[in-house]
Amino acid sequence: MKKQSFKFQKMQGTGNDFVVIDNRSKQFSEEEITQLAPTLCHRNFGIGADGILLLEHPSDPETDYAMVYRNPDGSHAGMCGNGARCMALFAFSKGFKKKQQFSVHDRLYEADVLSQNRVSVQLPVLAEVEVIDDLEPDPVYEVYTGTEHLVIPVEEESLEDENSLRSRGSELRHHPRFEETNGTNVNFINGLGEHRLTLKTYERGVEDLTLSCGTGAVASALAWHHIGQKQEGQNEVEISVPGGELSVIFHYNGSNKRYENIQLTGPAYFVFEGIYHL
Repeated sequence: MKKQSFKFQKMQGTGNDFVVIDNRSKQFSEEEITQLAPTLCHRNFGIGADGILLLEHPSDPETDYAMVYRNPDGSHAGMCGNGARCMALFAFSKGFKKKQQFSVHDRLYEADVLSQNRVSVQLPVLAEVEVIDDLEPDPVYEVYTGTEHLVIPVEEESLEDENSLRSRGSELRHHPRFEETNGTNVNFINGLGEHRLTLKTYERGVEDLTLSCGTGAVASALAWHHIGQKQEGQNEVEISVPGGELSVIFHYNGSNKRYENIQLTGPAYFVFEGIYHL
C-alpha cells in the first residue's frame, strides 16, 4: 500500500454511518479497500462505520461518477440507499451539481440534493414482490431493490424484542435458500396505517441490526403495499427506522404487478473529517 495516511469523511443517513473517501486519484485499489474495510469499520480499533463509500471516476463519460460500496467485512454489496444519499451530498461538496447521475456496479442511478441535509435517490429497478410460504409459519416477502431483501410483518411487541430479531434475522440471512446470493437482508416491519410503517433491519455484511437500511426501507414499502393490495399509480410510504424517518415514493403497475419510478428520500449528514494513519 503506497500511502501512509489518507483523508476521509464520516457521514450518516438515518444513523447508517459510512467512511467516505475520494478515490478519484486511485489511491486505493479494489483489493486494498476490501482488505482495509474490516479495520476502518471497527468501532473500537478503527473509525467505526456500517460500510465504506468510495467516490471514483465513472467508466461511462455521460455519468458524473461511480460509487463503490463495501460492507464492514470487506464483502461486496449491491446498492446502498442511505450510502447513496451520503455519497450524493459528498459529491456536491466536491463541486458536482445538485442533480447527479452515478453508477453502482452496472446500474445507473440519479440523485438530487434537495437541501443542505436532504437528498433523494431514484432507483432504476423494476421490482416485484414474491411471496414465500415455506420459510416460516406466516408468509415472507422477497423483494430485490438493487440488493436482496426479505420482509416479515411482525407485531409491535415483537419489533421491540431485538435479541429475538437478531436471532431470527441471522438464521434467515444464512438460510441455504439464499446461498447463491451470499445470503439476504432481513426486514421486520409493523404497519402503522395504509402509508406508514416502522422497520428494523438485520443487514448482511454488518451481521447485526442497524439503525437504518435504505434499500430495506424501499423493499418494506413495496411489500407493505402488496400486503394491503393498495391502489395503482403513484404511492408514498413513510418509514420510521431507529435512526430517523425515510420516504419511499413509487408507481405500481397493476397489469404486470411491478413497481417502478422508485424514489428514496431522507437525510444525509457530515459527521466529522479526519486523517487515518495506516
